[in-house]
Amino acid sequence: MKTDILSRKADYIGITGSVLCIIHCLITPILLMTTALMQDEKLRVGYLSLDYVFIGVNIIAVYFATRHYAPPVIKKSLWGFLGLFTIALLLEEVNPAFEYLAYVASFGLVTSHLFNIRQHRLSHAH
Repeated sequence: MKTDILSRKADYIGITGSVLCIIHCLITPILLMTTALMQDEKLRVGYLSLDYVFIGVNIIAVYFATRHYAPPVIKKSLWGFLGLFTIALLLEEVNPAFEYLAYVASFGLVTSHLFNIRQHRLSHAH
């Protein structure tokens, strides 16, 4: 029962996770420069560790979104963008280009989830 609900909502969860990640990545530099809260090491590490939460949420969302009814091209797109997203977030400290790759992958995930929702509605319309 719970996995059935998760399968139906997986695309929305994935979209939400990707959009929240984009927002998180956009406001992090501002928060680091402008607020004294980020000077606390534990709070800063916890906030910056949200990347791993976003990776986990997107893994679960893509897995459940592609389990049953996603067409092959959408499955490949979702898993491909998830791979890029994960690699980019894990390597963003190595080179600034990975940060931009993470944005591209997040937008790709959002777009792929939207196509999956559209395709599901079209194939289940009576």
